[in-house]
Amino acid sequence: MDPVAQGLAGAALAGSGASDEKEVRHALFVGFAAGLLPDLDVFIRSAEDPLLRLEFHRQFTHSLIFIPLGGLLAAAILWPFFRRKATFRRTWCMASLGYGTHGLIDACTSYGTYLLWPFSDVRVAWNIVAIIDPVFSLVLILLLGLAFLRRNPRLARQGLCFGLAWLFLGAIQRERAETGARQLAEGRGHSVERIVVKPSIFNNLLWRSTYLSDGAIHADALRLHAFSGPTLYEGGSVPLLDWQEMESVYGIDSRAYRDAKRFTHFSDGFVALKPDDLNVIGDFRYALLPNTLDPVWGIRLNPEKPNGPVSFENFRQVDEATWEAFWNMLWD
Repeated sequence: MDPVAQGLAGAALAGSGASDEKEVRHALFVGFAAGLLPDLDVFIRSAEDPLLRLEFHRQFTHSLIFIPLGGLLAAAILWPFFRRKATFRRTWCMASLGYGTHGLIDACTSYGTYLLWPFSDVRVAWNIVAIIDPVFSLVLILLLGLAFLRRNPRLARQGLCFGLAWLFLGAIQRERAETGARQLAEGRGHSVERIVVKPSIFNNLLWRSTYLSDGAIHADALRLHAFSGPTLYEGGSVPLLDWQEMESVYGIDSRAYRDAKRFTHFSDGFVALKPDDLNVIGDFRYALLPNTLDPVWGIRLNPEKPNGPVSFENFRQVDEATWEAFWNMLWD
């Protein structure tokens, strides 16, 4: 999730573990700071290898096995400022609680997190909450702010309970969205090989469905309602990346081919050529509008330089018409 939400989640768990009123402010601050620390992996990057940051973001710093070490690092940074408030051991415990929420919260989103590194390279993505969810963040800000002002760990526990309940609601919404998406595919006569449904930005009401069938990626949107079936916004399809064509154009031993394989792993296999730019391989799990086939990022290859570096590009220019269409879907 976004950094604010990550810090709040860490503060909620650490604050819930405060032993009394005297410790709650210390716990909230340490938990918030430790909850931010894993994302320092964004600084692992290379100008010669643009995909390096994709491979290391949400990798070892987000794994479950790294939590005690990450908490220790956070405690080492923070304890000099709080040595009169708590022992180093106690600060380490609070920091580990805050640090430990980060990978789990990220796994609740759709990006993919290496929770089981180094034992598995599976990118865990439960797809139950948007990467930016204002309801999640605002309610936690309110409850944790009151917990800080009133020195009340019970309010921090209420914030933790709200966060868990919100994620549980997201899991229910995901199941509803997937059921609707599968029914849509069956109505088309498609045999679904793989399917991913995920909430669009800012909400858990409007969902993007992306599934693989007969060598193509199909994208649609579903607006969920409380007491009725979903509103469907049918999209379109695009052929999956043709690896035989990639081999014939670039060669199996080329850097372009290897980087395309790396990007495919990052994108969980939902890759295809960008319809309006055939030198770009896009990650079709994401789009600005949830029923479109316009990826928000991808890698650009150069057929004339198969052993040259690829470039990672973002396509996030949002015009007024796109925003209007998004809000119309959301408030339908």
